[in-house]
Amino acid sequence: MSFYDLILKRRTIRRFKDKKIPYPILERCVNAARVAPSAANLQPCEYLIIDREDLLDKVFGTLHWAGYISDGTPPPGEAPSAYVIILINEEIKANKYRYDVGFAVENMILTALEEGIGSCCFASIDRDDLRKNLNIPEKYLIDLVVALGYPNEAPVEEELQESVAAILQNICQFSNFY
Repeated sequence: MSFYDLILKRRTIRRFKDKKIPYPILERCVNAARVAPSAANLQPCEYLIIDREDLLDKVFGTLHWAGYISDGTPPPGEAPSAYVIILINEEIKANKYRYDVGFAVENMILTALEEGIGSCCFASIDRDDLRKNLNIPEKYLIDLVVALGYPNEAPVEEELQESVAAILQNICQFSNFY
């Protein structure tokens, strides 16, 4: 599959199979995140991999699943088998860290997808509870959580109301603006 096709295939997954992800694959996903571009090469992002059974529920309960759809929370038996928590080391003065997080997470979820692993990204997190549950030091800002697991659903792309050409025409109408 081409890289472009991988991008087009990616969908948010909220239902997962009860199957553990091998730890080397999780490490590979985090390594892909680690090598993403970083403003001024400050590299403020740090990654916490959670895949132990005794910690998975401690993360799950702090996440607000799919606020805009009614059945977004996975039922028992369909929860993620791992999480990667993206932490920002606040001792590093990186005022553009949000860009770094975006680049890193995209690398991570596309690497996961290449391995057949689905993902769901969370910004809606009970950060105080997550910090307490996992004893995360105060020097870290909890930015995002990425849930990972083998998909137990197959979301499909919705049809566009207008063609890609029409959308691009509207977006690019000022392309010669100087």
